[in-house]
Amino acid sequence: MKIFIAGGSGLIGRHLKAYLSKDYDVILVSRFKGKGLTYDELHKHISDGDVIVNLAGENISKRWNERVKRNILESRVNTGRVLVDEIKKSGKRLKLFVQASAVGFYGRDRNTEFTEESQPLKEDFLTQVVRNWEDSTREIEDLGIKRVITRFGVVLSKDAKAFKLMVLPFKFFVGGIIGDGKQWMSWIHIEDLCSIVEYLILNEKTGIYNVVSPNPITNEGFSRILAKKMKRHLIFHIPPFALKIVMGEVADYLILEGQRVIPKRLIDEGFVFKYPTIDLALDDLLSKK
Repeated sequence: MKIFIAGGSGLIGRHLKAYLSKDYDVILVSRFKGKGLTYDELHKHISDGDVIVNLAGENISKRWNERVKRNILESRVNTGRVLVDEIKKSGKRLKLFVQASAVGFYGRDRNTEFTEESQPLKEDFLTQVVRNWEDSTREIEDLGIKRVITRFGVVLSKDAKAFKLMVLPFKFFVGGIIGDGKQWMSWIHIEDLCSIVEYLILNEKTGIYNVVSPNPITNEGFSRILAKKMKRHLIFHIPPFALKIVMGEVADYLILEGQRVIPKRLIDEGFVFKYPTIDLALDDLLSKK
């Protein structure tokens, strides 16, 4: 079985390629020659029974302006449509199409527990982006091909820029709770993410899956555990306005607010997480190995 990964140069793509390459023929699909197949070559290489994992999309962890927002949306929607066209050209019957997505779909909310059946309580920029991202490949299902949507939470990995930024203030003894600390972080260890994607592929799952730990945590909870493991005192409170000055609007979406998301379908199906708690995840991520 061949597994094509579109947008495989990012954090998730790199880890997923390394993880899946142990047992499968993994091929990257890229906009750039020399980094894998280009999108316009894809239809020539698809065979019956292959899998496509679509991770493509502009990184959202940067200061936003109207141009960046447009790129965030168009990079996802346009790539999805190109992949649909390439599959049509091939005339082949894929085993499964894995469409990446994000828990940003559920919107920013502190009081609601979201499962795969939930809808956003209020629309914002990211809920609209994610909805359009998912819809960009909906036509796959009309072709009689199975499609599964993976709504990723915050991905924790030693080489993740986001995780390094979380740890850095604590390393220099200035780490602290952000704002009131009550905002939720729905997270997933990169090893569990890769294992979940393989599980979905092997079992030809369809529909929506929240790819998050079964134990989301508040910023205060995360900060206290991180400080304890790094042997630091938790004495600082970081005011929201400071982050907004540095990061702009994106701070509200990624740091100051959040959503409490539960992987109900994975739990119901008995999937076993290697790192179900932030305690276990941090023990691994902070280790020297």
